Amino acid sequence: MYKLRPHHGLCTAFFCGHGYSDVFTRNMREKLRLFGQTDPWIMLTDGADCLCAACPHNLPGHCEDAEKVHAYDQAVLAHLGLQTGAVLRWEAFCRLVDTRILAAGKLAAICGDCMWYAICGKRMADGIVRENPDL
Repeated sequence: MYKLRPHHGLCTAFFCGHGYSDVFTRNMREKLRLFGQTDPWIMLTDGADCLCAACPHNLPGHCEDAEKVHAYDQAVLAHLGLQTGAVLRWEAFCRLVDTRILAAGKLAAICGDCMWYAICGKRMADGIVRENPDL
């Protein structure tokens, strides 16, 4: 089972090889490849997860921008009708994110102030969701 921050359901939907660092990008690619192949169980967490592990903004166990990512996580949980600690399969989580947030047009309201939003917003407008060419 992998721990995953709820807002990472959005990040993974639009990942296209950009990242905070080469180490972060490699880790994201590896996790997305693994998740796509194995459909693992994930547990939604409010702390550092398997993607944060390689992020240069990850301080020991928490994000240096903790307030912002906590707000993203809470918004995602509210839209999905889930709580921290929920356990579900990766594909089921992605379906919930895709239908209750992305198809519902809620992306900008949740994370429009994210530094990566320009990439995600463009991919969303172009209909490119969960298509990771680098994998």
